[in-house]
Amino acid sequence: MKSFFCRYIFFLIIFSFSIPSYSDSYPPDFSDLAAKLSPSVVNISTILTSEPNAQGTPQFPPGSPFEEFFRDFFERRGEQVPPPQRRRPQQAMGSGFIISPEGLIVTNNHVIEGAKTINVILSDSRSFKASIIGKDKKTDLALLKIETGELLPSVQWGDSDSAKVGNWVLAIGNPFGLVNTVTAGIISARARDISAGPFDDFIQTDASINRGNSGGPLFNLNGEVIGVNTAIYSPTGGSVGIGFSIPSNLAKTVLSQLEKFGKTRRGWLGVKIQTVTDDIANSLGLLKTMGALVSFVFEDSPAALSGMQTGDVILKFDGKEVDEMRSLPRIVAETDINKPVKVEVWRDGKIINLSVLVGEMKEESEEVVSSNNQEPLSQPGEPERLAELGLVLSNITGDVRNEFSIPEEIQGVIVVSVDDNSDAANKGILSGDIIMEVAQNKVLSVEEIKMILNMEKRASRNFALLLINRKGNLSFIAIKIEDK
Repeated sequence: MKSFFCRYIFFLIIFSFSIPSYSDSYPPDFSDLAAKLSPSVVNISTILTSEPNAQGTPQFPPGSPFEEFFRDFFERRGEQVPPPQRRRPQQAMGSGFIISPEGLIVTNNHVIEGAKTINVILSDSRSFKASIIGKDKKTDLALLKIETGELLPSVQWGDSDSAKVGNWVLAIGNPFGLVNTVTAGIISARARDISAGPFDDFIQTDASINRGNSGGPLFNLNGEVIGVNTAIYSPTGGSVGIGFSIPSNLAKTVLSQLEKFGKTRRGWLGVKIQTVTDDIANSLGLLKTMGALVSFVFEDSPAALSGMQTGDVILKFDGKEVDEMRSLPRIVAETDINKPVKVEVWRDGKIINLSVLVGEMKEESEEVVSSNNQEPLSQPGEPERLAELGLVLSNITGDVRNEFSIPEEIQGVIVVSVDDNSDAANKGILSGDIIMEVAQNKVLSVEEIKMILNMEKRASRNFALLLINRKGNLSFIAIKIEDK
C-alpha cells in the first residue's frame, strides 16, 4: 500500500509539471488596452446614391396601361399626379482605423462601395468628410484620407504570420452603429478560404463581430493590428462566433500600393493552374500531393519566357513553398514587379529550376474559364474502345475536324463516349473532349494512347494523366487505369 501511494505521488508530480500554466499569460483585464486603442478606431458613415421615385404611387414602365390607370384615377378626383420625388438618402455604417497621424484610414471596400459621400466620425464625435485614396475589390480593402489640421491617434501594424491559433485578440468597431464596441476572443483558425476573392487567406476568430464591424481592426495583446475585420458567418444575421479578418501582412502590401499609386500593382506569372490531386501526384511520380499544376502558359508571358511548360508542377516560387494550388496566386501577386525570382518545378520525374522576371498583372489579362457544357458527338471517324480508361476514342480525321469545327492547330484524339461507371465519368470527362497528352506525351492517334498506357502499366502506375482540351480550355485529369 505504501509503495502504491509513493508511485501515485510520483506520477502526480510528473503530471503537474507536464501541464503548462496559463496563470501568467491569461489576461484578466482588457481595460487598459481598450482605452489606449479605442481613440484610433473610427465610425464610417456613407450616403449612398439614390434614384428619383414618385412618393406614394406605384411605379410602372412609361406607357404602361397601369400608368394611365393611375393618372386617370387622380384626374377623376380633381388631383394632380404627384411629381417624382427623391427617396430619402440611404445611409450605411461601418468601421475603420487610423494608420497615420496625418489622417490615413483603413476600411473595407464594401463599406464605401457606391457611396456618394463618406464621413469619418472620430471617437470624440467630430465628423470629417473623407476622400478615397484608393480601393481594391479583390481584397476588399480601401484607403481613405481626412484633413483635421492636427495629428491623430494611430495604430501600428503587427505580424499576422506570427499569430497562432489560440492567441487572444481584441476587436473594436461599431456594430449596428454602437460606437467603440470592444469584444475579445481567440484566433480560431488560419488561412481560411471563404470564396470571397482570389487571394483568400482569412484569420478566423470567435471575437464577436457583427454588421457595422466591417473595416475595423483586430488587435493582438501588444496593441498591434493583425487583421481587418471583413466578414462573418451567420445563419441569423448576428454573431455566432465565426468572424473573418484580412491578415495584416496582406493588407499592408495592398494599402502601401494604394497610398503610392492609387491602385494595386500585382505580380503576374502568366499561367493557368489547377489543383494537384492525389491521383495526379501519383501519375506524375510526386512523393507528396502539393504544388500548382500548370495547365496553360500564356504566350510572351514571364512564365513562357522562363521556359515554363504545360504540365509543370510549381513547387516553390521565390523561395516560398506552394503547399496547395490556391496559395500560388497570392504569392505571385505579392511579389515585386520586375523582380527576378527562382521557381522550382517538377517535370519528367525530376526538379527543374527556372528563373522568372515577374510581370505586372493587368485586369484585362485575366482569363475566365468558360462553361464545361459540351454537346455529345455522334460517330466521328472510326471509334475504338479503350476499356482501361472507360473511353471510346477516335482519331481526328479531316472529316471529323470539319464536322465538329475543330481548329487546325488543335491536335489530339477525340472522346466519342464515356462509360457511365468508369473513373473517367466520375472525373468529368465528356464526349467531345480532346485528349492532347497522355502521361505528358503528346498524342495524335488512339494507337499512341494504347502504347503509352502499356508503358504506364509496365511501370506499375495506376493512373494516366490526360491533358484535356474542352472548347479551348485546358485541364489535367488523372484517370485510373483499369486492369482489363
